[in-house]
Amino acid sequence: MDIREVLTRIVEKKASDVFLVAGRPISFKVGTNIETLGDEMVVPAKSLEYLTDIYKMAQGRDMDKLLQSGDDDFSFAIPDVSRFRVNTYKQRGSLAAVIRVVAFYLPDPAALNIPEQILELSEKRHGLLLFTGPAGSGKTTTLACLIDRINSTKNGHIITLENPIEYLHRHKQSLISQREISIDTEGYAEALRASLRQSPNVILIGELRDAETISIALTAAETGHLVISTLHTVGATNTVDRLVDSFPASQQAQARMQLSMVLQSVVSQQLIPTVDGGLIPAFQIMHCNNAIRNMVREGRTHQINSVISSSAAEGMVDMDASLLRLFREGVITAKEALSHALSPEIMAKHVNSADKMYF
Repeated sequence: MDIREVLTRIVEKKASDVFLVAGRPISFKVGTNIETLGDEMVVPAKSLEYLTDIYKMAQGRDMDKLLQSGDDDFSFAIPDVSRFRVNTYKQRGSLAAVIRVVAFYLPDPAALNIPEQILELSEKRHGLLLFTGPAGSGKTTTLACLIDRINSTKNGHIITLENPIEYLHRHKQSLISQREISIDTEGYAEALRASLRQSPNVILIGELRDAETISIALTAAETGHLVISTLHTVGATNTVDRLVDSFPASQQAQARMQLSMVLQSVVSQQLIPTVDGGLIPAFQIMHCNNAIRNMVREGRTHQINSVISSSAAEGMVDMDASLLRLFREGVITAKEALSHALSPEIMAKHVNSADKMYF
């Protein structure tokens, strides 16, 4: 089979990821399980052939970056099949790839169990919205749903800075510009600086990777733009600490002050294996009220979780309460609830308790 046929067959199997690694048959992930496509081993020469064809399908992308640095990220599409996000890399002297399957159409938030209170963040006019979670937790999909809501309901200019572009957005109520790092612009910091001269209302930054990008993002949020981005952290407390710790010690007090003024909400998500072999998201949602802004400013971030837990009336959602609800509804196991909890000791008491009240 050529790579086009391989990817077509795997899309038909509802896979989320494809693995091309020498020494093992072509593998793919469905839910949480990795399966193989046939028994034929992928040898180094075959993996090179597959990757060469993939680069040709990606509008003839040059393989020099992969061959020189050992890694590359890009996306491509097969008409009438799917879009794909690709990470290619070297391993043990051969070339390999992990390919994420991305649908042509934008996802349905309800079908993905994304709550309406997350989509309501589209009503924000300025400030910083952060979506956090480990790699593969669905942040990009949640962001695509939020951007589509803004695009469908607001009149303005949305700029996205992505590496690579996954979901393609059409112009609706808003004008939308999607820029891919390394193809349309050199890097996040350069693109973010340029975006401030492009009359944006909303700026989506694929990832806040360094202090320079974070600093520019905070400034953009201060000057009246709605800035949306991601971090690979779990929980609002870790997110705030990670942002501040990105700065030199001499600048951290100023960073806390600036962050306390512009941060609007932090949405943290995890994908949890279900009892039937699927995946379901669990969320923590923090909105910055006066109490939380003071905690961020004064470095008392360890108190944030207690405010989230007691602020359901303000639309906040506690991660462990979300996990506990899924457990009590029979969607996930006690083991998964405990392993993904932010406070495992407290979660253990509730999991083992006959008390049906949520905390």
